Amino acid sequence: MTSNNPPLLPLLKQYFGFDSFRPLQEEIIRDTLAGRDVFVLLPTGGGKSLCYQLPALVRPGLTVVVSPLIALMKDQEQALRTAGVPATFLNSSLDAAESRARLRGLHQGEYRLLYVAPERLMLDGFLETLKSWNVNCFAIDEAHCISEWGHDFRPEYRKLSELRSHFPETPIIALTATATGRVQTDIIRHLRLAEPAVYIASFNRPNLTYRVFPKENPDRQVLQFIKQHKGSSGIVYCQSRQTTENVAEYLNAQGVKARPYHAGLSADERSANQDLFIRDEIGVICATIAFGMGINKSNVRFVIHYDIPKNMEGYYQETGRAGRDGLASDCLLLFSAGDLVKQFYFIDQKPDPKERRAAREQLERMTRYAEVPHCRRRVLLEYFGEDFAAESCGACDNCLSPRSSYDGTEVAQKFLSCVYRIYEKSGFGVGAKHVIEVLTGAATEKIRRWQHDELSTYGIGKDTSRKAWAVIGRELVRLGLLRQLSEKFSILELTQEGRRVLTERQKIMLTEAFIPAPSLRAEQSNPASLESSTGSLRRSASRNDGADYDEILFERLRGVRKKLADERGVPAYMIFSDVSLRQMSRDYPKDSNAFLRVNGVGEKKLREFGPAFLAEIAVYLGENSRRDFSSRPPAERELPVRAGLNATQRETLRRFREGASVEEIAGARGLVTGTIYGHLTEAIEGGEDIDPDRFLTPEEQRQVSGAFSKIGFASLTGVHELLGGRFNFEILKIFRAIFLREKFNVVA
Repeated sequence: MTSNNPPLLPLLKQYFGFDSFRPLQEEIIRDTLAGRDVFVLLPTGGGKSLCYQLPALVRPGLTVVVSPLIALMKDQEQALRTAGVPATFLNSSLDAAESRARLRGLHQGEYRLLYVAPERLMLDGFLETLKSWNVNCFAIDEAHCISEWGHDFRPEYRKLSELRSHFPETPIIALTATATGRVQTDIIRHLRLAEPAVYIASFNRPNLTYRVFPKENPDRQVLQFIKQHKGSSGIVYCQSRQTTENVAEYLNAQGVKARPYHAGLSADERSANQDLFIRDEIGVICATIAFGMGINKSNVRFVIHYDIPKNMEGYYQETGRAGRDGLASDCLLLFSAGDLVKQFYFIDQKPDPKERRAAREQLERMTRYAEVPHCRRRVLLEYFGEDFAAESCGACDNCLSPRSSYDGTEVAQKFLSCVYRIYEKSGFGVGAKHVIEVLTGAATEKIRRWQHDELSTYGIGKDTSRKAWAVIGRELVRLGLLRQLSEKFSILELTQEGRRVLTERQKIMLTEAFIPAPSLRAEQSNPASLESSTGSLRRSASRNDGADYDEILFERLRGVRKKLADERGVPAYMIFSDVSLRQMSRDYPKDSNAFLRVNGVGEKKLREFGPAFLAEIAVYLGENSRRDFSSRPPAERELPVRAGLNATQRETLRRFREGASVEEIAGARGLVTGTIYGHLTEAIEGGEDIDPDRFLTPEEQRQVSGAFSKIGFASLTGVHELLGGRFNFEILKIFRAIFLREKFNVVA
């Protein structure tokens, strides 16, 4: 191959232990190596870091990575050094001697990657020094921090707009996991990316199950949920510092090892608690939103939101810290109308009306997500502008246990009529709280002053609780019968459709919410039902796990991993991920060659850790019989769930079906061919039919099929080598997807 198209797979296996790339990674890396500016939006766990780490090993010089947190820099550097990659960081956590040593190494060209904070990077003296270090690329991690429209804006990131002036010819790659269309545009504009290659993957995290519970006895609910995930790591997010400490104290009293994490703790306390968590010394961290960005812990199995998040971006990013290794993980949100009242109160204290309005709108979007009766995944993806075609995702509470509807005409008519009568009498609208007070016959000062106790709707809803009326009101807003004017203190007004429904007394179907309908009486807490539904959730979330590996051996290998990690002072997941341990517990490797075939095992890890794991496996097999897991192919477990194609994938599929070749589609759309092949592979995995004769002759298909039958579906490299390198990896991915559908009916 030419220098413009260097072989990447050998380096991928040597340093990172993988035989093939995740979707879009190779295309991003090729464009980066070609010297293009690149914008990358991949979901958490999608492999963003590899997109700049692997190119750093291919070309000479230094890749500078801008990172917002010290903890994140340390985490990345440790992981890279464990894999044998020469990387370093410079930040305030280093003493003077260590800083000088690292600077000497940088001057001598000893490192391939340098992690640095934006504040240090943009210092005049530091920028001048960089010019002597042969910088080949700038990678801006967590790039959404540059945008004022993002959920995590950081003013220090704005200075990065000057980077292009100092290094006009050096390519920049900007990476994020969370950005709306507006934020994406903002990132590209402020970093002054020059005609960048733009890669936007699906926001869908198919291995995550989303669920919302009514917040009734939250401490007990959290405890029961954690018990369903015994032995797993998880995060409990809380809005206040005091709540994190209270929840952690409660969990410890119940036998769950937990620690708090918030900005009110000293730096040493925060660091110590975080280290306990990432090294699996404790199972649960109770944290404010300040926690999470600084770690790459891959085996977080659950995320609980004790309080409702302030916006959808934050919720998506925080839930995304579960299941980074691709294994099934659970996300629980505890929702309470009382929490909303507190949140709206805090919002109303903001002095800036524009900021108040934006915060209200964001919280209202989050509320609609919590109360929506249909697929939560669809609502989440639609927020980021992505279509979700499937009727059911099969991995949220609404899809797993659909809520029933009931005839809510009477209560809806009462609510709509009350809104109308209040406006008719007073000439102005009011908020939901006042409407509910009128319905329930409250004797407030405002009701007396405005004479709303004289309305025909006064007291007509006494038989229904205020909490239930609040649910009904939000449901009517969701149905489009009421409009909430956030710029006017959340005043409710009838929409045109609401007026028509009220006038024509049209039947209105409401969805059963957290409280029984249609009677809507005050609900009773039922811990048994919670435990039952949590168990149901756990079983559904484990749909891809099953008994497809030796659980006893897995636990023993976890012990080996923990011992090796403690000896080296690194988190256990940096030795091997749970995915790697499960494969070892399924394949029982007996020698170095077999161990090297395990996902995540590179050459350095084989040399350093292989003997310990191979010895443990040998001892285990000496005491226990080997179990057979061959009835279910590894590829079936590893392929992600495809529940729907995004717009760019559908456009590729349309053009391909109209007769355009892969090369023609790539040229017309300004994409590389690898991206087009990736779109077609994802279409097949999503259940779309594609004619295999468009790629290979029947005889070539027979040869490829034979190679997969002999090697299996997990190792594309093995199939590629068996076929003498005559078929590229993109073609092999296409046919693997086709064969799996035909042989095992593996369809999302």
